[in-house]
Amino acid sequence: MSGSRIRVGVSSCLLGEQVRYDGGHKRDRYLTDTLARHFEFVSFCPEVGAGLGVPRPALRLSGDPRAPRAVGVRDASLDATERISDYARSVLPQISELSGYLFKRASPSCGLERVKVYSPSGQPAGTSGGIYARRVREALPWLPCEEEGRLNDPHLRESFVERVYVYHRWRRLAAEGLSAGKLVEFHTRHKLLLLSHSEVHYRRLGRLVAEAGRAHPREVGERYIALLLEGLGRRGTRRRHANVLQHLLGFFKRVLDAGDKAEFLRTVDEYRAGQIPLAVPLRLLEHHLRRHPDGYLEAQYYLDPYPPELGLRSHL
Repeated sequence: MSGSRIRVGVSSCLLGEQVRYDGGHKRDRYLTDTLARHFEFVSFCPEVGAGLGVPRPALRLSGDPRAPRAVGVRDASLDATERISDYARSVLPQISELSGYLFKRASPSCGLERVKVYSPSGQPAGTSGGIYARRVREALPWLPCEEEGRLNDPHLRESFVERVYVYHRWRRLAAEGLSAGKLVEFHTRHKLLLLSHSEVHYRRLGRLVAEAGRAHPREVGERYIALLLEGLGRRGTRRRHANVLQHLLGFFKRVLDAGDKAEFLRTVDEYRAGQIPLAVPLRLLEHHLRRHPDGYLEAQYYLDPYPPELGLRSHL
């Protein structure tokens, strides 16, 4: 992987910036102490950006959960919806240059989903996404997004980081100029990574790439990245990973002896049963790959989707 850090958007309060309505922050140590070594965070606070100041009256979502408004908790006549929406539109050109975004959970402006919506009388009326987050997602549906609270789940954490790196590579490819040949190469290197998440998307994208030469590269590219990120958003289960590992073993069938094959299959079975993490069979696979180099396998991002020092696969 490149040594330069990938630019990722983030809610300012998660970096320790004192921009919350009460003048406080919600610093997230995983972001600032771990991810910041690999991501260059670009911070945004839509409520400050909308001119609401610090400190400011607390907001909440009110009205129809399908199209809520951001109004004051104590004074419902304070309606910041349009100001927050205008701010979102103003920063979209900046966000479109990023490879991911981390939002503040439960925020009426930044929450991605399950933000409480209240009726005019103050009673719970459902849930929705925050005003700012909704505008960003509507404008940039492919952008890998997540809430900081959900990163406590190792599967969701790994999925977000993986998608950020994939999207970053895609953006570099698109900037160089997309062609049918480059799309085939990109897909080939990501095939097994995709297969570990969704066989359905693996097959659909295979058909799309096979037809790439008969359509405009940009049109195919837009369909491709949308489907790819959708597929990578599916949970990578132990069964799916085990199937990929067994597929990889097939590349060594003529060079490994019976004992090595039995050892690898036993390790895969132990992984499938939840007895060991994914890192163990992968380490064994990499051992065999060093002894028996294979250009196709060495190019697979499944073996190197992001920096190993993040330690994400030790929990899968």
